Amino acid sequence: MRLGPRPAAMGLLLLLLCAAAPSAGDSQGEHRTDYDREALLGGQEEVDEYVKLTPEEQHKRLKSIIKKIDLDSDGFLTESELSSWIQMSFKHYAMQEAKQQFVEYDKNSDGSVSWDEYNIQMYDRVIDFDENTALDDAEEESFRQLHLKDKKRFEKANQDLDPGLTLEEFIAFEHPEEVDYMTEFVIQEALEEHDKNGDGFVSLEEFLGDYRRDPAANEDPEWILVEKDRFLNDYDKDTDGRLDPQELLSWVVPNNQGIAQEEALHLIDEMDLNSDRKLSEREILENQDLFLTSEATDYGRQLHDEYFYHDEL
Repeated sequence: MRLGPRPAAMGLLLLLLCAAAPSAGDSQGEHRTDYDREALLGGQEEVDEYVKLTPEEQHKRLKSIIKKIDLDSDGFLTESELSSWIQMSFKHYAMQEAKQQFVEYDKNSDGSVSWDEYNIQMYDRVIDFDENTALDDAEEESFRQLHLKDKKRFEKANQDLDPGLTLEEFIAFEHPEEVDYMTEFVIQEALEEHDKNGDGFVSLEEFLGDYRRDPAANEDPEWILVEKDRFLNDYDKDTDGRLDPQELLSWVVPNNQGIAQEEALHLIDEMDLNSDRKLSEREILENQDLFLTSEATDYGRQLHDEYFYHDEL
């Protein structure tokens, strides 16, 4: 999950949640291709573009992508190679999205996004809350808190004397998980939100937030059991019952590595015809439809992106 997602980041958050969820399909795990293409390529326009390619052109571009995934050029794609490629794809499209947003936010086209321009793009007006005055209305106060967090992140991303954000700084604002100088800020922001007793750690109780078990219930609801399992088995690496700053980072920053690894394993499980735990070009081309509805090709989008299929990256 992204830490304190802003409205501008909600679309990406939903995409990440979709990527983390099991692939759409029936009870036998078969992909519902039409659903995948429309829902995960992003809409009917992308689907129309996809089907314009001839089978021969699809085949040619896919073979080019396969060669690029095969880092050691041995003719096979391993779990590690697939996972690395998927992670690179995630980052590439996140950066492309940020670059497109930058142009939309930069209203006067001066190569810099000011705080006022950010507000105008997001809310159609400039918003200015008093940092020291809470609002009586709970919903308005919640929005004030989010807006002030945005402003702090905006200021942290700004590394020069210019009041606005350059493209590189804007990327740091939108994707702090991708920029080293934002790491400490991301951790501190998470502690401010979740570390209620101020000890520098996040306990299981703090992790679960405001949840309190119903006294009449015999056990916790399913979603709480899932969250407890994530805390214990995914995040609390040293098993001390609390999340230190580095463990906290693995919670609040999208775990693209885990998502990529799961998809790589899924593809090998589904497409490995001779059980050698790696994929040959023949195995992939025989299961081309499955490969083109996976994160490995960003649900087929890579076939239209020269960055991926062109002979020279």
